Amino acid sequence: MTADRTDPLVIRRLEFLGGMAAVDGWRPEPRLPEIAFAGRSNVGKSSLINRLLRRKKFARVSNTPGRTREINFFEVNGEFILADLPGYGYARVSKERKAAWRPLIEGYLRGSPTLRGVVHLLDARRVPSDDDLLMLDFLAQIGTPTIVVATKIDKLPRAEQAMRVEQLAREAGVELEQVIPFSAVSGDGRDELAEAIASLIGAGS
Repeated sequence: MTADRTDPLVIRRLEFLGGMAAVDGWRPEPRLPEIAFAGRSNVGKSSLINRLLRRKKFARVSNTPGRTREINFFEVNGEFILADLPGYGYARVSKERKAAWRPLIEGYLRGSPTLRGVVHLLDARRVPSDDDLLMLDFLAQIGTPTIVVATKIDKLPRAEQAMRVEQLAREAGVELEQVIPFSAVSGDGRDELAEAIASLIGAGS
């Protein structure tokens, strides 16, 4: 980011509101726009959220993929809610836990009246999994605006990044303009993602 560029998401206040553990469980009152973050386990979601919010350890970075069991809600600047969905697709998670997560995630996405959109994370180095494609299909089915973020782009040689993003868009069945390359290490893509989120929030106001 250049020094004279205006930050599209200046973080003034952050508050962890709590976690939603069941379809009919507690959740914040739907009084603010909500942006949900989804992706398979180990895709780099916590690192992305920390970089987006310019905090080092706000969202827990776990060494054990599949550990988060709830939808965690964070209020940002008193202006919108960030909903961190449980990671999906981790092989070592029990079938029982996976079975509990699906209705939780789908119930939230279907039933949240103030949901403005979903940031769906895909690992730039990997072909989208069946779970990734199912999530994208589900979001298209319910008509939820979706931003696709290609995480860990810094793991690829710079000369290969643009070509890989184009390929990932084709594999995921989305428009190239819908995909934001992102690095939680360098911060590349942070402001582009912040701008896209601001547009989603503004579109529903």
